Amino acid sequence: MRILLPTGRATRQIVTEAAEGLDARVVVTGEIASFLTPAQLSALLSREKYDMVIVPGMCTASFASVEEASGVPVFRGPRHAADLGCILALLPDVHLSRTVPADDFLAEKKEKEALSRILRAEREASFLYSVRGVKIGGESRMKVLAEIMDAHRVTNLPEMVQDYFSRGADIVDLGFGFDATPAQVSSAFSSLGDIDGPIAVDTQDPALISAALHRADIVLSLQEENIPLVGDAVASAGVAAVVVPGKAGLPSNLAMARKRGIECLLADPLIPPAGSGLVESLAHFSGYGEPLFFGAGNVVELLDADSVGMNALLAAMAAELGAAVIFTSEHSDKTKGSVSEMRRATEMQVLAMGRPYAKDLGISLLVIKEKRRRREPPVEYRECIPANPPPEDIEYDPCGNFRIGISGGEIIAAIGGRAYRGTSWTAVFSTILAAGEVSLMDHAAYLGKELYKAEMAIQFGRSFEQDGPF
Repeated sequence: MRILLPTGRATRQIVTEAAEGLDARVVVTGEIASFLTPAQLSALLSREKYDMVIVPGMCTASFASVEEASGVPVFRGPRHAADLGCILALLPDVHLSRTVPADDFLAEKKEKEALSRILRAEREASFLYSVRGVKIGGESRMKVLAEIMDAHRVTNLPEMVQDYFSRGADIVDLGFGFDATPAQVSSAFSSLGDIDGPIAVDTQDPALISAALHRADIVLSLQEENIPLVGDAVASAGVAAVVVPGKAGLPSNLAMARKRGIECLLADPLIPPAGSGLVESLAHFSGYGEPLFFGAGNVVELLDADSVGMNALLAAMAAELGAAVIFTSEHSDKTKGSVSEMRRATEMQVLAMGRPYAKDLGISLLVIKEKRRRREPPVEYRECIPANPPPEDIEYDPCGNFRIGISGGEIIAAIGGRAYRGTSWTAVFSTILAAGEVSLMDHAAYLGKELYKAEMAIQFGRSFEQDGPF
């Protein structure tokens, strides 16, 4: 298969090395690879015969007319020349796109295939029991239980519960503090009548547990003090229950719960925070004869580190221990996003089954760091002009100034009572320019910087402050 690889002068060496060993011709078409034109490509195809052309992924021109005239398929390569070797190694087994850069196209394709495998695996998985149609234990995916603390104080509880489900929670857990009353607990669960997903009640108070049994699907948590008081009611309601060690120990409490007739149980050996016996506690996650409950949320909340990596690691640890349900929470600002992070982490463990490690799965929890550094050629220049500090006196744009913020996952740029909204900074910026709202170049540069910061704040779940650091 004869391949034509047009490239720029700066990336020629990289492309040549990537094509080594293949029947490929590397042709320099200019200084910058992405400036390739249809006319240039047509001229190249008229001189020799090729089976395929792979143009740089950053090219903005359409080569449909060239392909139609020549009969040679023209595909998009990766956006960065440094990634070309990975793409060429997959040929001819992989099909590229004519419109989407190869690295993006293959990543999207691999992710779709991975998600499809996850759905298929769950559909076919065996299980020990189910809670409102959600499989627990067996070969099914480890389920994410997400807690809403002090649920009786939440004014928009149904919306919050639905939001947790939409972001990947399999079960939503309503926690109630010591100040909650049975009437408040009952009211909270009654407000969720239109929600189909499994709901758990999180309290050890027998009165509060009883108040939730008309709708709760799981009880957290039972131990030797409350089982005698509420065990029969839990069994009669047919709900599942998480059992904790208490003072009597986990085996004893599980036996007590079984004696009361509670059929669907989860054993929670409890894990303390890092530094307080986390590693030692892992030795207790076996031998109970019931599906295991893994309280990862307590570890993440009580360690000042980013939640993404911690959730990934804790889910992997829980999977090795055979946990059926993993607990997460978003009590603090630093753990916002943990529900979706933990769901992705459990899905990664499904894909890792039968593999030595959870790597190259098609999905990941790489959010800030990149998996592979790109070694692009250095920028060439003949003259160096040091940058000077900006002028102290600001010239305000006659068109007016913008107030920029974020709301509901969108960027907002307001001026004169009008608000430009969107999820992409480039879309918002180009719309503002087209409307004639900017007349000074330095104002346009400033606006682009702030809009991009706003998009990054949304992407990383951070707060946004106009004129402040990111």
